[in-house]
Amino acid sequence: MDFDLNDDQRLLADSVGRLMADHGGFEARTDILRQGQGWNRTLWRNMADLGLLGLGFAEEDGGFGGGGVEAMIVAEALGRALSLEPWLATTVLAGGALRRGADAAQRAARIPAIVAGEHVMALAHAEPDAPRHRLEASGTIAALQGDGWSLTGTKIAVLHGADADELVVSAATDRGTALFLVDGAAAGVTRDGVVGYDGIPVATIRLDAAPAERLAGDAAGQEVLAAVIDDAIAALCAEAVGVMAETVDLTGEYLKTRQQFGTPLGTFQALQHRLVDMLIQVELSRSMATHAALAIDDTSAADRALNVAAAKAQIGRAGRMVGQNAVQLHGAIGFTSEYKVGHLFKRLTAIDALFGDADHHLGRIAAAPGLPQLA
Repeated sequence: MDFDLNDDQRLLADSVGRLMADHGGFEARTDILRQGQGWNRTLWRNMADLGLLGLGFAEEDGGFGGGGVEAMIVAEALGRALSLEPWLATTVLAGGALRRGADAAQRAARIPAIVAGEHVMALAHAEPDAPRHRLEASGTIAALQGDGWSLTGTKIAVLHGADADELVVSAATDRGTALFLVDGAAAGVTRDGVVGYDGIPVATIRLDAAPAERLAGDAAGQEVLAAVIDDAIAALCAEAVGVMAETVDLTGEYLKTRQQFGTPLGTFQALQHRLVDMLIQVELSRSMATHAALAIDDTSAADRALNVAAAKAQIGRAGRMVGQNAVQLHGAIGFTSEYKVGHLFKRLTAIDALFGDADHHLGRIAAAPGLPQLA
């Protein structure tokens, strides 16, 4: 299998890398967090101008027809920069629900605005009393109300949910789980936003007979959710590769400059070996992230699920190993909020937890049909 990027993909990688280097620096991120702004609106507009918000959408819908590899390229660059912007929430999660579950009219009403950076969306699925990682919605109920629908229930841990102009919400109907569009400012919608420990804004959203529009595509809501979450896992794996690569680079530079007993730490062979072990985990993870990115475009639903589960399991364990070693090799400075390494480790920890940690995805692989089951 050819893992080399083509000319267009290399140009994309160079462009998004320069954008994040110029406008997505760690100091700017720190200022945004300190001021409570959530994320950088200017950078978001720059991302739109560069076409990054339209990569995942079909050309007939106003996008640029990119696939899993293009999403991987963008996500890796965002990971290196520790981006706070709602790219995952808007273009991968909610945008993926539009691509896979909306009809042409619903897509036309939203996707061009997303591509232009004028419409932020979020996917609201997790519920406080539901089993973790369950695709079915049970605590949020959809009821027919005249010619439309109304939703009642609570959603938790909604990425960028407090800032979203519109939500894609999963809810239970008499025919199973369905997906609905809800205006973020509609009557009956209450949003409580907080900042996660990795800096990403999250929200609890309460719906009290909130008016909603059902996604009108042909696919079932649970089928759409499964595919969208696999898309998000593949993107998170690529982001984690960027986070880990930045972590290894910073650690290598630190070992070259920090001196102990009058000599740079990087001259000690034991520390060199630890840095090499970290780099090996990054490259293993890069291979798995690439495989996941290819799988979401070209495989069946069952194979796609296995491939992204395998990638997520590798990413989770590698991220912990890289993050822990980076903090240890930096010493006390690795724990400080003024230094990037600690923030990188927090993001790796959050990525491991999002949509199932390494142990959860190993369980998915072990339970897959065709594999021998233990009694």
